[in-house]
Amino acid sequence: QVQLVESGGGSVQPGGSLRLSCVTSGFTMDYYIIGWFRQAPGKEREGISCITIRGDTTDYLDSVEGRFTTSRDNAKNTAYLQMNDLKPEDTAVYYCAADRAYYCSGSVSDYNYWGQGTQVTVSS
Repeated sequence: QVQLVESGGGSVQPGGSLRLSCVTSGFTMDYYIIGWFRQAPGKEREGISCITIRGDTTDYLDSVEGRFTTSRDNAKNTAYLQMNDLKPEDTAVYYCAADRAYYCSGSVSDYNYWGQGTQVTVSS
């Protein structure tokens, strides 16, 4: 069955970096867009970025522009979210999601498959 498994979360100090991985299985990742989302306590899940099957990326959060980079390696069935210069307001559970589509989307409702999430905590 379709599975997405995130890893790479953890606790870091402000200014630190993390790289999240999203390993997919049960489907041919080549045909799916991959989105990254996050949800902070008491807040709605929000779209961070998306990467198309061709590798084109779209960022949806002004607050992470220039700090977060999205990529994918279809041969490894894995997508990545590189996060640099982390700030306390980046603290959240981070999710990857997939959908068979050509164009990217930052909307939760446009994705059919989700990972379980990985916690990222930024604190001094």
